[in-house]
Amino acid sequence: MGFGDLLADTGKSALNSWLETRSYITGYSPSQADVAVYKAVSSAPDASKYPYAARWYNHITSYEAEFGSLTGDENTPLDTYGPEGGPAATEVVAAPPAAAEEEDDDDVDLFGSDDEVDEEAEKLKAQRLEEYNKKKAGKVKPAAKSIVTLDVKPWDDETDMKELEANVRSIEKDGLVWGASQLVAIGFGIKKLQINLVVEDEKVSLDELQQQIEEFEDYVQSTDVQAMQKL
Repeated sequence: MGFGDLLADTGKSALNSWLETRSYITGYSPSQADVAVYKAVSSAPDASKYPYAARWYNHITSYEAEFGSLTGDENTPLDTYGPEGGPAATEVVAAPPAAAEEEDDDDVDLFGSDDEVDEEAEKLKAQRLEEYNKKKAGKVKPAAKSIVTLDVKPWDDETDMKELEANVRSIEKDGLVWGASQLVAIGFGIKKLQINLVVEDEKVSLDELQQQIEEFEDYVQSTDVQAMQKL
């Protein structure tokens, strides 16, 4: 049994026939059987010649990082998987005996096979959609963040800028990270504090943060967002 040489056309043809009505080599989820055959195939089959094998190969590629954790015994021989008798048997089954041509037309179901194919195709489509939704739901979407440059202006040139900055940095919030800062001259001997910060957009309101900073009224005259960029 098995697919035979999966690097040859006969093996790929056998694999393609096997996957015409299956999502995986065995069972209803990826396993070590898929890993073994995937590695034996080596590269994606030609989709124009082997559409079902190519579809399966691309799907299994998405699990490549999880190969080691998939169910099954990775030491199971490759020829354990696939059709009985290997690719040669698949070809024999595909070619009906000459005697079948002489059977009465009344004994041939001209439409049953199409119904079965459609039913299997719908099952495969529903199964792949369910797997995609589960995989998508398992991914954690990263929090949206922004990097902001904030100008904090003092009242005059006598304001203690070290104390001003210490008060600003004393504000702590979930989703707020203070960064580098510098003093920038704005005229008449007055310097403003220019400070960088990173905020999680859903957790930190810049308007509220500015209001909190301006509550240090002994030091702060006003604040302005000098620059803002989404990360």
